[in-house]
Amino acid sequence: MNDTVVDSSADRRTELQHGNGSSIATGARSVIGGARKFGRRSFVKGLAIGGASLLPLASTLTAQDDKNQKPQNITKGDADILRFLAAAEILETDLWQQYTEFSTLDGPYMDALETIDDDMPVYVVQNTNDEFSHGNFLNAFLAKNHQQPVNLEPFRTLPGSPVAPKPTPRLTNLMHLNVDTSWYLRYRSTGNPDLGATFGQVVTIKDRPGIPVKDQSLYTADQIQAIANTAAFHFAMIEQGGSSLYDALSLNCSTPLALRIVTSIGGTEVAHFEIWHDKAGDAPPVDSGDGLVFPDLNTNPDTTTNLVMPRPCAFISDDLPLCSIIRPTSIPLAGASAAVKFLTDTGLFVGQSPAFFKLLAELADAADSAGRNNKDA
Repeated sequence: MNDTVVDSSADRRTELQHGNGSSIATGARSVIGGARKFGRRSFVKGLAIGGASLLPLASTLTAQDDKNQKPQNITKGDADILRFLAAAEILETDLWQQYTEFSTLDGPYMDALETIDDDMPVYVVQNTNDEFSHGNFLNAFLAKNHQQPVNLEPFRTLPGSPVAPKPTPRLTNLMHLNVDTSWYLRYRSTGNPDLGATFGQVVTIKDRPGIPVKDQSLYTADQIQAIANTAAFHFAMIEQGGSSLYDALSLNCSTPLALRIVTSIGGTEVAHFEIWHDKAGDAPPVDSGDGLVFPDLNTNPDTTTNLVMPRPCAFISDDLPLCSIIRPTSIPLAGASAAVKFLTDTGLFVGQSPAFFKLLAELADAADSAGRNNKDA
């Protein structure tokens, strides 16, 4: 693996600093009527254009004082876990950046997201910045501790949407998504996949884009809403997967420091999921006219939209009381290799090279193999 850290140049920048995102959301809510939407859009667009450029990792490190430069002990297994998570966060950042480009662009797609919830564009931008902060921190921590960071830049070869505001080679593909919506039913069930429970799809989304792939004026209102709804369910799908991944890999950490990092970042994945779980339930019923149908979820008591907290489910064993938890959290179902297979099956890597999949498989296997007794050689 190339030991050069991920490129974080201005061409691939975070669209918003997190603190600014909070003030934007607050400011936007303080405006009412027509001015409210204008204010919100002005804020979001301004930050998307003028967001802070990201310093290269080397520059970030040299800005630290000597005391903070002292490496701290982590095992080889811990480094393997953090390295895979860094790769996962770099991939997440890439897909969220694509969503941010369109979420902050005035047009039917932004309107469709705001039909789901007025805050959708603001939250997309904030989520993008969160994911960048995770990947950048993990790579910086690895480098500081003389461990090999992750560089996925050689695989930034995929085309983005033909109508993207700024054409940029991508790591991920949002144009052929198979969105797994089983999480929606799973979190409303007393069943737990770790104990063998299985779940169907609340909406069948196969080979669909989550962003516009042609001039937005060429879509009907129902078609562009279906694309926005696809994105809404994809947002939650990604973040619930991250919640399970961090929880599962935390069990493999062998030092308190690594455990602190994994659980601290994992907590934000849970926060993201809860937001997007709530928003996905607000996706309006719509028929795209070409086979994609989003039902009225409130016509079925099993899919009612006001049940956004994880329903208590079986945990550890069936003879114990039900418990509200993240699920799954086992390595076979939620570990690194499971995450790679899941994301591959959802179409996120359509067009990637064999070398890309080989690298991800190697990183995932090392992370899953790390255990509490895995010490440095």
